[in-house]
Amino acid sequence: MKIFQLLPWADWIALGFFLLVWVCYALFAKHWSDGQHSILAMTNRYRHLWMLQTTARDPRMLDGIITQTLSATPAFFCSTTILILGGLFALLGTTDKAAELVREIPFAEQTPMLVFEFKILVLVVIFVYSFFRFSWSMRQYTFVALLIGAMPPPASFESEGVANRQHCADRAAAMTGLAAETFNGGLRAYYFSFAALGWFFSPTMFVLATMLVAGVLYTREFKSEVLALLQE
Repeated sequence: MKIFQLLPWADWIALGFFLLVWVCYALFAKHWSDGQHSILAMTNRYRHLWMLQTTARDPRMLDGIITQTLSATPAFFCSTTILILGGLFALLGTTDKAAELVREIPFAEQTPMLVFEFKILVLVVIFVYSFFRFSWSMRQYTFVALLIGAMPPPASFESEGVANRQHCADRAAAMTGLAAETFNGGLRAYYFSFAALGWFFSPTMFVLATMLVAGVLYTREFKSEVLALLQE
């Protein structure tokens, strides 16, 4: 309870602003992409086209390789997140040296040791959240592989009609989209962790970094050159 007394009200406001922007942007990106062009919406279209091609392909070794390649990225971030968490916990054991380093920065505000440790714990929570997102994305890609493996041969689709083929493609594409969206949530946590680093300097820097990260995320997801190329 001592942290509530030591942490100034400006820091609580900055932390609340950070959480509000993160949650609101995640909701905005999820729902706005349904009716507007976004990276996620456009790539979901390509995922659906991929799965339609998968239903007509035999054997489906290429699709298995693609799925394995896609799952390798969240696996890499999972292992990286564990290393980061280990570094943060190691930093908790040497907070006095880290706090002295921050105090030497001219524009950094002086904070008590307990407050400094609390800020590190906030970073720990962010990366724990990202780890769960990345690990869940990995599992979802294994479900994608199961759906691809469970697809009947192309000859069966020809005999059963277009409806069954469309159903299998829709289900596999939706699962792939969920895996990509889950990975995107973990990657977004990485972006906001950089904003949280601004808190070690001052609440004002924390707020400005949060706004900057949200702006960068919006630009990349809704206004990027990659999106323009995907729309062509």
